[in-house]
Amino acid sequence: MLTKLRDFTIVAFVSIKGFVQSIKEDERGLSGVVVAVLLVLVAIFAVLLVWTELGGWLGELWKKITESANELKR
Repeated sequence: MLTKLRDFTIVAFVSIKGFVQSIKEDERGLSGVVVAVLLVLVAIFAVLLVWTELGGWLGELWKKITESANELKR
C-alpha cells in the first residue's frame, strides 16, 4: 500500500512539473494574454481620462440646469 502511495505521489509530482514546464515553454498564449491585459489597461485609462475631462464640463452644465430650474420655480 505504501509503495502504491509513494508511486502515486511521484507520478503526480512529475505530471504537475511537466504541466508547469509546458506552460512556461509555450509562447503562443503568452503574447495573447499580454495583449489582452494591455488592451484592458488602455481602455480603463481612456475612460478615466474622458471622465475627468467631461467631469468639469458636466458639473458646470448641471449647475446651470439647477439654477435655471430654481429661477423657474420663482
